Amino acid sequence: MVNYRNTAAPLDATFAALSDPTRRAILARLARGDATVTELAEPFPFSLPAVSKHLRVLEKAGLLEREIDGRVHRCRLAPAPMKGAAQWIEHYRVFWEKQFDALEKYLATTTAQEKRTWPQQNKARNSRSKSGGPSRRPGKGFSPRGPNANS
Repeated sequence: MVNYRNTAAPLDATFAALSDPTRRAILARLARGDATVTELAEPFPFSLPAVSKHLRVLEKAGLLEREIDGRVHRCRLAPAPMKGAAQWIEHYRVFWEKQFDALEKYLATTTAQEKRTWPQQNKARNSRSKSGGPSRRPGKGFSPRGPNANS
């Protein structure tokens, strides 16, 4: 795994933590309230140490806070990094909506202009050409083939 050290590190850690469906499921469970590690591991088909690794990733990203009382580890959701990710997504949502609106406007004007200027095809004409235009190839009887084509 490549680790980059830059100013976007908290946002990168948040999205990296959210990229895994198991970690998203753990966060969804914590959104309902605090839980112990054992309670969080219960619905998953893998070992307690595997769940603990997921919890460490969430903890390093700042999405989870852990309170240790003897052997019991209680976890709670820490929403601050999610706010940063939501703001980043919102910024780009606005950007892309503007881009799509401009594209829609362009396509609407281009399509309207094409309908006015594009020549209408004569559907009644019986032509073998898919485009409806005349073919530049000579008819079948005039196509020279074989070794004597140039003679």
